[in-house]
Amino acid sequence: MALRGPCRRRYSHTLFARKDVCIPLDTRQRKFSPHVVWLVVLLIALQVRDVAKAVGLPIPKIPVPYGGGIADNLLSVVVVLVAAALLRPGTPGEIAARLGLRWNGLRGPALTLLATLPCWLGLWTQSTSVGTGDLLGLLWLALLFPLAEEIVFRGFGFVFACRALAWRPAIAALVQAVVFGGVHWLGAGGGGGDALLIFAITGIGALLFAIVDAQDGYTIWSGWVLHVSLNAAWTVFAVSDSAASGWLGMALRLSAVFLAMGLLRLFVTPPRPLRADVTS
Repeated sequence: MALRGPCRRRYSHTLFARKDVCIPLDTRQRKFSPHVVWLVVLLIALQVRDVAKAVGLPIPKIPVPYGGGIADNLLSVVVVLVAAALLRPGTPGEIAARLGLRWNGLRGPALTLLATLPCWLGLWTQSTSVGTGDLLGLLWLALLFPLAEEIVFRGFGFVFACRALAWRPAIAALVQAVVFGGVHWLGAGGGGGDALLIFAITGIGALLFAIVDAQDGYTIWSGWVLHVSLNAAWTVFAVSDSAASGWLGMALRLSAVFLAMGLLRLFVTPPRPLRADVTS
C-alpha cells in the first residue's frame, strides 16, 4: 500500500534530514583523511623535536637531567591528545575513553604486577649488583617515560584506532607495534646487529602489551604496569649484556607477559565486543 499524507511527508522529511547531516560529515572525513593523519601522528609523535630541527625550528631540551627525553615524551603526549581531539571531537571523558585512559578497576593492573614477580626473581639470581643510585633516572626511565609511550602507542596507536577509527584490533596492534619497534630501532642508531634485535624485542613487546590492554577492557593501565615493572627490574638489577639480550632475557620478559595474559583471562571479566565510536 502506498504511503499517503502525513506518513509520506514525515518519511521524506526524515530522509532529507539524514542527508543534510551525512553529506557534510562524509565530506569532512574524506577531506581530513583521519586514517592518514592518525598514522602520520603515530610516526612523528616521539620525533617532534627531530622534525622541528629538520625544518629549521629547533626545540631546545628542558635544562634538567633527562631534559631531552622529558621534552620528547611530553611533546608526544600533547601531540596525540590534540590529534585525538581533532580527529574525533568530544568531551574530555569521551576522548579519554577513546585513548584507553578510563580506569577499569584495580584487578587487572594488580594481576599484571603479580605476573612480573618471576621476572624479578630471575633477574635477581643473575644480577651482579642490586639497586640504583639514580633515583631520578628510575622515576623517568621506569615510570613516566613508559606512561608517555603507552598513551602514544597503545592509547592512540591501538585503542583510539579501534574505538574512533574502526580499525580491526589485530591490524591496529600490528601497526603500532611496527612503529614502536621502528622508533626504538632509530634510537639505537638503525642498521643491523643490536639495533635490529632491539626492533624485534620492542616490536613484539608492543604487540603483546596491546593484547594485555585489550584483555583489560581496552584500557592502557595493565599494559603500563607491565611496562613499568619490566623496565624497573632491568634498571634495579645489573645484568650482563648477554643475559639481558639473550635467551634468558627474552624468556623472562615473555614469561611475565604470558603469565599476565593468563591471569587476566582467568580473573578479569571478559570485555564486551568492542564497538567503534565513529559518529561522535
